[in-house]
Amino acid sequence: MSNQALIDALNDDLAAEFQAVVMYTTYSAMVTGPYRPQLVTFMQAEIPDELGHAQFLADKIAALGGVPTKQPLAVPEAETPKEMLERILEAERKAVDNYTKRADQAKEAGQLGLAVQLEDMVVDETSHYEETKKLLEDWH
Repeated sequence: MSNQALIDALNDDLAAEFQAVVMYTTYSAMVTGPYRPQLVTFMQAEIPDELGHAQFLADKIAALGGVPTKQPLAVPEAETPKEMLERILEAERKAVDNYTKRADQAKEAGQLGLAVQLEDMVVDETSHYEETKKLLEDWH
């Protein structure tokens, strides 16, 4: 993988992290219903992790000679708490898949430190995915 291709892929990941920050922020403001307090706490607790991932990616893109994107991916519409959790679950699943692939690409490019950090991010995103999946279990 070329250096520019890696930068481009990392910028895609950065746009997804920005999306996650906006998603968790807006969904936590909009969530309603009897589980609102728990869901607000859950969603807002994820924001610092996603911001940390975004900062790491922006720093790495710049270190590789690229320019970090400033544009998040669009946040999917969701009206009900269940829809919000379903959209979050899908975004976290994509993050796990993308960071797994990106870690392999970083290794191929000789960026071993980046690969290790991306593998750590796979662990974080897997935890987010699993916690969201548990919240959706037996939802009526």
